[in-house]
Amino acid sequence: MTYRIGVICGDGIGKEVIPEGLKVIRAAGVDFETVDYDLGGERYLRDGTVLPDSVLDEWRQLDVLYLGAVGTPDVPPGVIERGLLLKMRFDLDLYINLRPFSLPAEGGRSGHDFLVIRENTEGTYAGEGGFLRKGTPYEVATQGSVNTRHGVERCVRYAFELAASRERKHLTLVHKTNVLTFAGDLWQRAFDDLAGEFPDVTTAYNHVDAACIYFVQDPQRYDVIVTDNLFGDILTDLGGAVSGGIGLASSANLNPDRTSPSMFEPVHGSAPDIAGQNKANPIAAILSGALMLDFLGEKAAADAVRAACDACVEMTGSTTEIGDAIAAMLQ
Repeated sequence: MTYRIGVICGDGIGKEVIPEGLKVIRAAGVDFETVDYDLGGERYLRDGTVLPDSVLDEWRQLDVLYLGAVGTPDVPPGVIERGLLLKMRFDLDLYINLRPFSLPAEGGRSGHDFLVIRENTEGTYAGEGGFLRKGTPYEVATQGSVNTRHGVERCVRYAFELAASRERKHLTLVHKTNVLTFAGDLWQRAFDDLAGEFPDVTTAYNHVDAACIYFVQDPQRYDVIVTDNLFGDILTDLGGAVSGGIGLASSANLNPDRTSPSMFEPVHGSAPDIAGQNKANPIAAILSGALMLDFLGEKAAADAVRAACDACVEMTGSTTEIGDAIAAMLQ
């Protein structure tokens, strides 16, 4: 089967790591064709384009989307984040953000292998809020958190189903129910209600501040974590830091119902300070490609890509040299 992949290299090191990811996917024996899209901060600075509705319509005809990184220092904060990244998530209903974290046990160090499921279309990123008397000494800014039973329940259900498929069968809810007593209560009730449908899955709850400590001190306690949009955004960057660095952190933005294409991206950002120097680590982009292969049903190829990345994870070299080495192992 030939897959159609929408490719958004974007800005900065995105233009360097995505070609390596595509090279590795092809070396794994997966047949695909790409449809390239020039979007991101540089495009916005050229002609003001962020994400036209016509492009969204084109994406709905593709199998998956593969994104490098977007954003440049010259673009005001929020323009690309809300106008491109969040618009993709909301309009394509990419309501699951999945981020895996693993570190092998070696040299007396305890290893870990866990997944974070982050609700991806609600919470504080939904955009509820505004200003009153902006620019005056009496300015007021509000930022609401939107949590619907539908949105929370489908995210928590996905997490339970994922936990049920894993060896440990354990799921932890992370929130701040002692202070966020409305949103937290909804999350806790949805979690408790669904737990009865999954008797083989053991459960736990952590406040998000406690989870930050456990990520550093005791990450092996976790198997699958489910949390809201904002907490998930923060926790997963910390997860990358304790799992070998952000240069290894992959992610999937999923529409499990497959009513629109899912999107896969490394989480390291455009890194303008090293862009164009062929020194960015491409492994996060390549591992995001492995998640894409999982979603497409190409599990054997995905596992082979991950094994090749594991074998090359301590390799030093340029972006292209690391990509070539991983591809060579697959060939």
